[in-house]
Amino acid sequence: MASSMAIKTLSRSPLSCSPFRKPFSSLLRLVSYSTKSDDDAIPTAGISRPLSDILKELNKKVPDSLVKLRIEAGFNIKYIPWHIVNRIMNLHAPEWSGEVRNITYSADGKSVSVVYRVTLYGTDAEIYRESTGTASVDDPGYGDPVQKAEAMAFRRACARFGLGLHLYHEDLL
Repeated sequence: MASSMAIKTLSRSPLSCSPFRKPFSSLLRLVSYSTKSDDDAIPTAGISRPLSDILKELNKKVPDSLVKLRIEAGFNIKYIPWHIVNRIMNLHAPEWSGEVRNITYSADGKSVSVVYRVTLYGTDAEIYRESTGTASVDDPGYGDPVQKAEAMAFRRACARFGLGLHLYHEDLL
C-alpha cells in the first residue's frame, strides 16, 4: 500500500487548494473544535496520520458559526459552504484529493448532475467516497449550474466521511 501511495499523483480540483496558503493559526481560528475536554482538543496538523485519526476529526460537529441557512421549496436547509468544507478538509486531512468523475446533462437539458470523488490518504490506508450533486440550468443564483452541482457533490462526498453529517439528522437528536 505504501509503495502505491508514493508514486500516486494527487489530483486537486479547483475546489481544493494548498493547506498552507494561509497561516495555520488562521485556519484554527476559522475551524475551532476546541472544548474543555482533552479528548476534543484542537488537533495538530493532519499530515502523516492514520485514517482513524483523520475520520475522528472530520466526524466532530461543525461549529454553528460556520453553518449557513437557505430556503429551498419553503424549507430551511442548513449547509456548510464548499469553501468552508475545503478548509476543514485541508486542516484535518491535508492529504485529501478531489476530482470530478462525471458531468451529465438531463435529457431535456434542464439540469446537470456531477459525480465527485474525495480521497483521503492516511499513513495506513487510503479511502474514497463519491457523491452526486444536481443543479437546474435555470437557477438564477450565483455561479453556473456545473459549479453548483460540483459544490453540492463535493459537500456530500465529504459528508460520507462524516464532515457535517450531523446537519442531516440533527432533528432526530
